[in-house]
Amino acid sequence: MVLAPSSAAPAPEADLALHGSAVLDADRVDLLLTPRNEGPGAVTDATVRLRWSVPLAGRQEPPAGCLRADERTVLCATGALAAEATGEQLHVPVRLVELPGEVTLDIDTVWIGSAVDANPSNDRSTVLVLATGDSYAF
Repeated sequence: MVLAPSSAAPAPEADLALHGSAVLDADRVDLLLTPRNEGPGAVTDATVRLRWSVPLAGRQEPPAGCLRADERTVLCATGALAAEATGEQLHVPVRLVELPGEVTLDIDTVWIGSAVDANPSNDRSTVLVLATGDSYAF
């Protein structure tokens, strides 16, 4: 038996970075998140996971392109990202079940379409947000 070489093209490489800010005011967290694809390849779509250390309040309508995955987690689509391009800013406001003095927010990319991210260290962050009403950047 002779095996023919594979003709499958390698997956495109992309480098997704996530930047933004979060504000905790009473029981509300206001999150602004901007995805950026450093390339070299394009991303057809990506999914970002937002996980809070405090459970989210019951019924909330997530913004377009986002869905609630569990009591602490929201998943959001970034949309297509060309190489070396910045995506549309995501605005994700949430209410928490309590009035915490602080909340930890874990942000990471869980899917980038068919692309491969050779530098996953810049597509995840952990942010400590104090209940001061100040904006905490990441």
